[in-house]
Parts: sequence; structure tokens; C-alpha cells
Amino acid sequence: MSTLEQNLEKLRELLARFQEGGINNRIAGEDRDGSAGTFQNTSPVDKSVICSVAQGNRDDIDAAANAAADAFPNWRDTTATERRKMLIRVAEAIEERAEEIALCECWDTGQTLKFMSKAALRGAENFRYFADQVVQARDGQHLKSPTLMNITTRVPIGPVGVITPWNTPFMLSTWKIAPALAAGCTVVHKPAEASPLTARLLVEIAEEAGLPKGVLNTVNGFGDEAGKALCEHPKIRAIAFVGESRTGSLITKQGADTLKRNHLELGGKNPVIVFDDADLERALDAVIFMIYSINGERCTSSSRLLIQDTIKEEFEAKLVERVNKIKVGHPLDPTTEIGPLVTEEHYNKVTSYFDIAKEDGATVAAGGTKLGDEGYFVRPTLFTNANNQMRIAREEIFGPVLTAIPFSTEEEALQIANDTPYGLTGYVWTNDLTRALRFTDQLEAGMIWVNSENVRHLPTPFGGVKASGIGRDGGDWSFEFYMEQKHIGFATGQHKITQLGM
Repeated sequence: MSTLEQNLEKLRELLARFQEGGINNRIAGEDRDGSAGTFQNTSPVDKSVICSVAQGNRDDIDAAANAAADAFPNWRDTTATERRKMLIRVAEAIEERAEEIALCECWDTGQTLKFMSKAALRGAENFRYFADQVVQARDGQHLKSPTLMNITTRVPIGPVGVITPWNTPFMLSTWKIAPALAAGCTVVHKPAEASPLTARLLVEIAEEAGLPKGVLNTVNGFGDEAGKALCEHPKIRAIAFVGESRTGSLITKQGADTLKRNHLELGGKNPVIVFDDADLERALDAVIFMIYSINGERCTSSSRLLIQDTIKEEFEAKLVERVNKIKVGHPLDPTTEIGPLVTEEHYNKVTSYFDIAKEDGATVAAGGTKLGDEGYFVRPTLFTNANNQMRIAREEIFGPVLTAIPFSTEEEALQIANDTPYGLTGYVWTNDLTRALRFTDQLEAGMIWVNSENVRHLPTPFGGVKASGIGRDGGDWSFEFYMEQKHIGFATGQHKITQLGM
């Protein structure tokens, strides 16, 4: 039996429970039907129905928000060391069930096992990292003045809403939920409707590890019902969201009446700039990895290649050769590098750009075609002879599609790189240190890597500028979002108090 066949056999056993009972909402430690009925969850691999999913609406969100509010005082007052132990147990349980999580995620989203096996373990790492930060999360400062001993501290903000996307949903859910729980907040989680499987696994794992009822609640449903209700709910103090920039704008509006704090991790049209003095072989590897891994469905993908004209012809020739060799196939085959796109709607969006590129005058140098009829597969695609005014260079395609744009000078490269509504990441390849310093200083992006692909280091700030988001995750920046800052002043003597009405 091949590895693919073995994985399919394991998957069938895992999915049997979902197919029999469906996926319920989980509120205050109990399974609940969706007030709006159910919807069908399908696999992008072969378009088959995976299971039915409870469809939550305003009533379900209200029940979950009340459960989170009820659980908040006890969770807030749980000692930091106890919360740490709890989160470590969650991390250990995730590691024990990493294969189950990965297989379900592949079938649910189309992501390949090559990447999802690591994503499940990264979820455990998120819980471990923030567990280790719990004890000092409230630490403040001593700011002495002539008459007062001023101290600062931080306290958890309260129940929070977490809205997560369908690309690497398990890892991104832990990226938000772990620091929220570590800070002492309770959570209502609204996962993407296209990827509910591992969100269900996460709440089960957390409760089995000992997380008290109501501390983590999961409500499935659609953005215009469940998502909107979560953003508007008065007991939810903050919203952490990952997704499209357009949706981020809606979330800000929906939370305005209740003065919600928002952390928005949004889209990108990220440039990778390759100068002619770079290590071109390493740059080639990084360019390919950062757009074609994870099916190109990642906010940090380098979807615009800015290539210096002196090396354009040679670099693009090698790029075409490599792109044409990328293996598209079944996501549970360990050798597959690109799987199917997540939904029919997204598949139609991505493939529409094949014609748009031609209409704009770009060259389809590789790919640009659909693949098979069984699932939502496309060939990895490269557009060349493009300019930055084309739609393929300005709009977030969010698939395995790269647009190559030539430049002549450093100044031109910077102008092209910054000429976008987005500003999430940037990647610069050059062996000129002073150029790297100049360029990164002026590049409009929240995160920049020089001579590297995206290598995430958990203590560093993660987030974008312009239409790519508001706020930062990672390290202490996460606690800044999930906690409120307090100042307390203690008089150190009998200082003079101005007397009125004497």
C-alpha cells in the first residue's frame, strides 16, 4: 500500500465521526445545533461532501458571548502559573494529534501534507511560546515622580472574538487564540465556513486538556450573520481578524458602535526585489517557495517579482523551467507540492486572472491552465512582460500565480514596490549592505526579509501597513492587544494639595 493509500485510509477513519454526527457549535463546553440550521462542507480535492456543519447566527453568538463573559472572571483570576500549565497541556495534546489535524486540514482545504504536517506542530509551538510568556505578561514599570510612586500593570481586556481564515486555519487559529488565553481573556472563535474541521478539533483538544468550560467557544457560520453579530456584540471587547482587506474594513464599521478594539491582519501584494548582485540561485529558490508553497494561498506570499533588467532574461528562463516542474497532485501524497484551491468560488477567481493577464498584454510564461475536472486544481502560473499598472500586479489573486516586472534602477524598484495599496511584507535580494539598509528603510511594509524567504520568529512583530492591516502579533505585541494598560499612583508623602472653597 502506498503512502497516499495509507493516508486515505487513516483519513476515512477520522472523517467517519464527522460524517455521522456533523460539526456542532461548542458553547460553554456543550455541543449545540446552529440556530440557522446547517450547511454542507465539501472537499476541494474531489468536490465530495465531508459533513454537515451547524450554521450559527446572532442567537448562537449571543449564547457564546455570554458564556465567555461568565467564564471570564475565573479565567482572569487563574494564576499565571496555572494558566501556563494549562496551555502546555494543550500544546502536548496538539502534538499527540498532529497527524490527525494535518490529514483533516489537507482534505478540508486542499493544502498539501508537505506543509500541513508542519503547520499542526507550529500550532503547538504557538501555545508553548505564549505559555512561557504568561508569567511576565502583566509586568509593568516603576515610574517615580517627585510626589508619587507610579506603577504600571496590565490586565486582560475581557472576552474577545477571533475570526480566522481558511488558509492554514489550524495554525492561524492558534496564533490568535493562544496569546488571548495566555493573557487571561476568554474567546469566541468564528472559523471560516470553508474550513471548520480543525477548529472543532482545537476546541476538543483544549477542553480535554483541562481548559474550563466557556473559556473557548466555537460558533460556525457565515460572515454576514455570525461574523457580523460577533463584531457588534457588546460583551465582546476586541476582535482579532485574519482575512481580506475589504472584510477588515467591514469589521471596523461593525464594531464602531461598541468601540471595539480591532487587530486586523489583512491582504498583501508583496514584492520580492531581486538585484543583479544577489545570490541568484538562492533568490530563485526563495522566489519560488514564497509564491508556490501553501498553494499560493498566503497573505505573505511574494506575488510580485521585481527583477533587474540586466538579469531578467536568464532569471526568468530558470524560473519557467522550475515552475513547470512543480508537482500538482493529491494533497495527501507526501510528494505533492501544490494541491487544489480551497473552494469553487476561489478557484473561479484565481483562474479568471489567466484571461485578464492576456487582455492586459502580459505573457503567460508558465501554467495559466486548469487541471482536471475532479477538484479545483490549477497549474502553477507565471506572468512575464508585465507592468505594475496591470490588474495582475495590483489585485490580490491569492493563488499560485506570480507576476514578473522588470526594473532598471534602485529608485525605480522602490517606486514600483511601494506603488500598491498594500504593505504587508517585502523581500529584498542584494549583497550590497548599504543598498539593503537604504531600501528597507524606505520600503512600505510591516515586515521585510533581506536575502531570505519568510522565516517567522515568534517574538518579532507580525503585521502590515496601509491596507494590509492594523496592529501587530507576536511576542509582547500580542499581549498589548489582549490586555489593558493600567497606571496606579501611590503618594510617597504629604505633598501639597490645592485647596478650594476654604
